[in-house]
Amino acid sequence: MSFIEGVDASIGPSIAVFVVAALISLTLTPLVRRVVLRHDIVDLPDARRVNTAPMPRAGGLAVAAAFLVSAAGFVALNARSDLVPEPLNIQATDLLALFLGGALAAALGAIDDLFDLRARWQLAGQVVLACLAVVLGIGIETVANPFGPGVIRFQGIFLVGFTVFWIVGMINSINWIDGLDGLSSGVALIAAVTLGLISLTTQVGQPLIAVLCFALAGSLAGFLRWNFHPATIFLGTSGVQFVGYTLAVLSILGSAKVAVALLVLGVPIIDTFWIIVRRLAEGGSPFTPDRTHIHHRLLDLGLSHARTVLAIYAICIVLAALSLLLSEVTQVYAFLGVFVVSGLVLFGPTRGAFQRPEELEARSYDQDG
Repeated sequence: MSFIEGVDASIGPSIAVFVVAALISLTLTPLVRRVVLRHDIVDLPDARRVNTAPMPRAGGLAVAAAFLVSAAGFVALNARSDLVPEPLNIQATDLLALFLGGALAAALGAIDDLFDLRARWQLAGQVVLACLAVVLGIGIETVANPFGPGVIRFQGIFLVGFTVFWIVGMINSINWIDGLDGLSSGVALIAAVTLGLISLTTQVGQPLIAVLCFALAGSLAGFLRWNFHPATIFLGTSGVQFVGYTLAVLSILGSAKVAVALLVLGVPIIDTFWIIVRRLAEGGSPFTPDRTHIHHRLLDLGLSHARTVLAIYAICIVLAALSLLLSEVTQVYAFLGVFVVSGLVLFGPTRGAFQRPEELEARSYDQDG
């Protein structure tokens, strides 16, 4: 891994935007918490959730606001001051897709936080968001070819289909890993930092995208102060939709970094896939919630709430390091290896002895010892 020439000039803006976004998120989150509590927008305890008291949600609105203000503000400033070079293959409509789409993702999620929509309506909204991004110019045109030299190119309906699938899949991967305090926000923070670093390497060479990634990372870092165990507020659907959509678009902008995102977000992506496989294999709906995600498995092994989250952080950091060190094709191989191993862990046990409902009670996870 080697960084682009003149990378020093991009470090200052990246750090500055990270700090500004973190401070905005840190300040806004308690304000959002007061508002949602006033309107009784909370997650109530049940057999599936680990919170044992009503918990305010929609904290993602603070994350979205922090990102949009800091990132859009930097783009406007950079247009005048030329702090970092702008990639030639990024158009104004691409940035519009990032900012407008992100704002709409947070808004649609906030509607679900308020009215608790059915899964089919959430999915419909996600597809509309992804299609809007495609209309504005976002598209995955190439991916590394794991079976030989060169790349696999997408055109026409295949480009549209794969891009929509990627965006919707990313949103749901972040959504379904959002089961413990600080889990989805911390995993997304690691992913944003990794995408930012890879954007500063000669492999990608996109300083502006790096700054935008660090803006998202800062927004999540400020929020994590209030979201890590014991959390005082949850991301909510507004947060997971915004974060998932923004990560998906950032991984596409300029030169697609899909292989990097696949690897660094391997835990939530693979967890989502195998959970769907298991639910379908049992004749159920893929959207029926349960307690067989990877974080539930780690809790059942005896890890505390906080240690389970930290263990998944550690896995994501290792995968992030691999994504920085490996070539694009090797990243795909690494993802496939993790995919198979995770399937054995997540899917295999559900076929047999993992039928102990008493282990899934929320009170089983109260202790941090």
